[in-house]
Amino acid sequence: MKNILTIDVEDWFQVEALSETIDSNEWAGFKSRLLPNLLKILNLLQEKKVKATFFILGWIAERFPDLVLMIRHQGHEIASHGYAHRLVYRQDERSFEEDVAKSKTILEGITSEQVLGYRAPSFSIIPSCFWAYNVLARLNIRYDSSVFPVRHLSYGIPDAPRFPFTISVDGGKKIMEFPLSTIRICGQNFPVGGGGYLRLFPYAYTRWSIKSLNRENRRAIVYFHPWEIDPYQPKQRIRISGRIRQYANLSIMEDRIVRLLNDFDFGSIEEIWEMK
Repeated sequence: MKNILTIDVEDWFQVEALSETIDSNEWAGFKSRLLPNLLKILNLLQEKKVKATFFILGWIAERFPDLVLMIRHQGHEIASHGYAHRLVYRQDERSFEEDVAKSKTILEGITSEQVLGYRAPSFSIIPSCFWAYNVLARLNIRYDSSVFPVRHLSYGIPDAPRFPFTISVDGGKKIMEFPLSTIRICGQNFPVGGGGYLRLFPYAYTRWSIKSLNRENRRAIVYFHPWEIDPYQPKQRIRISGRIRQYANLSIMEDRIVRLLNDFDFGSIEEIWEMK
């Protein structure tokens, strides 16, 4: 069973947990730490012969076009993470369309290939902004991976389907949704998807959960960020919940990713979708 590996490409200062202290207008003044972290990830994926889907911020692609080309030339899929890492439910329809269109134009200008996929920053497509799917369809996005079927203070649709499903939008178009993985225990969904959950939960839980999904003939969808393998990133003074999500167990994350790639087979959404 081949699972799906996704990487959300953003720099350490662009994370939602830091938005209370760092404004997006200040981003250009911070030193990027993306390159060494991303090169580590690419080398690891090349060593393990794994292809992944990279959801890349347009702001990043605009400044590091060679990195985007390097990712694509190594056989990975390029998809959009929006331009400015703005939560969807804090935007209106017009600003959201401008943000995604800008990122898509930048990425397609670099690769000369159509961008088919999108993931919202912090999984921020929730019921109050389902209009986002109509926008994505207008922009010729064919799939989304923004839904997390869990209860969370900042995101989540707990009653959403737990496995890939299609969404009908205006004009008769359809968008494929690839929700982040969950495991169902005692009637509740628990997150499996990676990121902070891979860092904070015991690795045995992640391995058991993915094996359980695979035994049901279901593919896990896993994600992480380049900044999560960087324990030396500058630390910001933020509330304790944000500090835990942002900084806990960064020193063990690279080892967790290696174990994950050793224990399971992975591919990109592009690769898996073509297999269906």
